[in-house]
Amino acid sequence: MSALQATAGGPVAVTGRRPDLPALTGLRIFGALGVFLLHSLMLADPLKPSVPMSFFADRGIAVPVAHLVGKAGFIGVSFFFVLSGFVLCWSARPVLDRRAFIRRRLVKIFPNHVALWIVTMLLVPAVAGFWRPLANLLLIHAWFDDPKTFISVNSPAWSLCCELLFYLSFPFLIGPVRRIAEHRLWYWAAAMIAGMAGIALINNFAVPDHPRSALLPMAVPQQWFGYIFPAPRLFEFVLGMILARILIAGRWPRIRLWQAGLLAAAGYVATLYVPSPFDFILAMIVPVAVLIPTAAAADLAGGARWLRSRPMVWLGKVSFAFYLCQGVVLFQGRLWLGGDRTYSTPVAFGLWLTLFAATLLVGWLLFIGVEEPMMRRFSRRRPRTTPPVPAEPAEPVTRAPVTKELAAKEPAVKEPEVAEPAAKEPQEQVTPAVAG
Repeated sequence: MSALQATAGGPVAVTGRRPDLPALTGLRIFGALGVFLLHSLMLADPLKPSVPMSFFADRGIAVPVAHLVGKAGFIGVSFFFVLSGFVLCWSARPVLDRRAFIRRRLVKIFPNHVALWIVTMLLVPAVAGFWRPLANLLLIHAWFDDPKTFISVNSPAWSLCCELLFYLSFPFLIGPVRRIAEHRLWYWAAAMIAGMAGIALINNFAVPDHPRSALLPMAVPQQWFGYIFPAPRLFEFVLGMILARILIAGRWPRIRLWQAGLLAAAGYVATLYVPSPFDFILAMIVPVAVLIPTAAAADLAGGARWLRSRPMVWLGKVSFAFYLCQGVVLFQGRLWLGGDRTYSTPVAFGLWLTLFAATLLVGWLLFIGVEEPMMRRFSRRRPRTTPPVPAEPAEPVTRAPVTKELAAKEPAVKEPEVAEPAAKEPQEQVTPAVAG
């Protein structure tokens, strides 16, 4: 049972069992779409920088478009990390079964990852060696600052290293986050953003500025430390958890969804002019942190109907597979479709749409063929059924013949007396209170 109560500090306080938030599921596709725009319209293939990724031959179109979507991928990943913390904290039970939680989370990410790892290893024989593919398979490759390691095999899988860290840490983080006093939640949210700012400053002034990246205006060590390295990304995850607690406590301010969307759009435009490495996370974290709880609050109040619609929820469900298969479909599909050639604007736009449709199709097939069946089969513990133990046959009882002497000694069997049932006092019906 769930209850929504108006409070003075915010629009709602949530008590009891917290409901699902389909609006947040629908919102997921925008994060995955931001990554797709970056990957599909960048000027160079991240795996082969000498090969153009954009289909557009007209540099007057290719360059401005690449600049326009150049920060969308960074923001999409950051959005997913904050959303993960928010959703897991929102849906966590009062008593967390750590083993069951870890099992569900591993089943969520590993089947899709392993399937695409196998496909990539079969399609791309250039992935050589033993250590790098193994590190990618085990989702530990983002912990190493070698670019040939952290973008090895299926390159988008680096973010799963971060998610794996989040999932393994959550059972140990949820207790301290729940113990934060409600009036201090906003201070802790600000502390998480301050932590992100500290990481950006360390990255800018303390991390080596060479060798330079072939794709980004920064050094490879800065790219790894400020964006790929899983440990600093915990700030975003914990921020999401704290934002969920703020909404649960009824302390989220009254913000309309369109206002949060307008803030996100304005923040994105400003991010286009923020230099690296401050554009990775810091420039857009406040709009992202406003958008997610606002969409959740709108969902609780019965709004955000377009985000809760069936097409948007479907897109949100397939968004993880849609994101993860981009390394295979986009980077390899670009080479299969046109090699290193570029085209006129109408043809280039048509090929870009073809890649989008192909990526969405493969993502959907991965969702219905791998992710969904594996979640149904392994995400929940199956009850153990023990076969009944057959009863041993009773041995026949042989009675001695009753003689006249024994019959005289046996006492007579009396009929049991049936007592009248006593009248019971009517009990008062107790209505259980809704737990907080």
